[in-house]
Amino acid sequence: MNIHPTAIVSEKAQIGKNSVIGPFTIIEEDVVVGDNTHIQAHVFIGNGTTIGNNCKVFHGAVIGHNPQDIKFDTSIKTKTVIGNNTTIREYTTIHRGTNATGLTSVGDNCLIMAYCHIAHDCRLGNNIIMANSTQLAGHVTVNDWAIFGGAVLIHQFVSIGCHTMLQGGSKLPKDAPPYTVIGRDPARVEGLNKIGLKRRGFTNETIKEIEKFYKTLLYSGLNISAGIEKYTEEHSEPIEDIRHCIGFITNSQRGILH
Repeated sequence: MNIHPTAIVSEKAQIGKNSVIGPFTIIEEDVVVGDNTHIQAHVFIGNGTTIGNNCKVFHGAVIGHNPQDIKFDTSIKTKTVIGNNTTIREYTTIHRGTNATGLTSVGDNCLIMAYCHIAHDCRLGNNIIMANSTQLAGHVTVNDWAIFGGAVLIHQFVSIGCHTMLQGGSKLPKDAPPYTVIGRDPARVEGLNKIGLKRRGFTNETIKEIEKFYKTLLYSGLNISAGIEKYTEEHSEPIEDIRHCIGFITNSQRGILH
C-alpha cells in the first residue's frame, strides 16, 4: 500500500494490497478500495463507495459524491460500486444513489473516458466504453458491451441495450434496442452493429436472424407490438438473442428508438 503523504485517507477506509493513493486525494471513511488499484492525484472518493481490484482512477475524478437531486436526504446511506479492471479517466463524476434505489454501479472491464458524468441510480454493466464528455442522467441502465461515442446525452430512465453502438453527439430520449447502431439527430436506429457482433463471436447466421427481426420490427410499416407479433407468427421458436430483444422491447418504459 502506497499512500502519498499529502493524501487525506480516513483510518476507517479499507485500502487493498499494492494499491496506490496519489497526492491530494481525499478518501472518506466508509470506502473500500480493492487490491492493485491506482488512485491518482486530486481524486475524491465519498462515503459508501466500493472500488474493485485492478482499477485505475485518473486525476480529478469524483466518485460517490452526493447526487444532484434536490430531494436527496444526506442522512440516508447510499452506495456507489465500481467493478474490477475498470478505468475512470480525468474529471469524470459518478454520483452515489438516492433513496429511490440506493445504488449507482459500474461493472467490470469498463472504460469511462474524461469528463463523463454518471448520475445517481445509474446501472452500468460490463465491458462498456464511454468516450469523452458522455453524460448520463439519473436512473439510466446500460447493458453489457455498449459503446458510446463522444458527447452522447442520455435522458433519465433510458435503457441502452447490450452490444449497442451510439454515434458521438447523439441525444437519446428513448431506449436503444440491443445489437443496434444509433445515430443522427434526432436519434434513430441506423442498422445492426455487425462489426461489433462479429468481433464478439456472433455467427453470421445469428447476425442475419437479428437483422431479419429488426427489419420486420422497424421497416415493415407496422407498429412495434404488431411487428413483434408478425415475427413470432413466422418464427414460432425464436433464437435466444431474438427472445432477448423481444423482452427488452416489451419491458421498455420509455419506448424504443425507431
